[in-house]
Amino acid sequence: QVQLVESGGGFVLAGGSLSVSCAASGRTLSFYGMGWFRQAPGKEREFVAAISRSGGITLYEDSVKGRFTISRDNAKNTVYLQMNGLKPEDTAVYYCAARTSVRIGGVNSEYDYWGQGTQVTVSS
Repeated sequence: QVQLVESGGGFVLAGGSLSVSCAASGRTLSFYGMGWFRQAPGKEREFVAAISRSGGITLYEDSVKGRFTISRDNAKNTVYLQMNGLKPEDTAVYYCAARTSVRIGGVNSEYDYWGQGTQVTVSS
């Protein structure tokens, strides 16, 4: 199994940028496809971005496409989410997640391990 710890959340003004990281321990990160999800108060957890084991394939939710970039460095056992052009509606707790399936996707139930989340707050 793998343990995931997110970091890098914080406060940012609308239009600003922020990068969050997900550090893995236990099984090597290269064993897992990775995803980022977010959850705002009173809302369902929603898909943000995903990246394949090798990093060669990425997927993005439509609302963040062109603004967010998911990447990974398996040698550092870390996944990143670079967020640019942030909007107030991006405010949420951001979670990284790992899946053992060779497939990549944005369905919550397809992921096997989850981090504790990191808060991202975007103010107008």
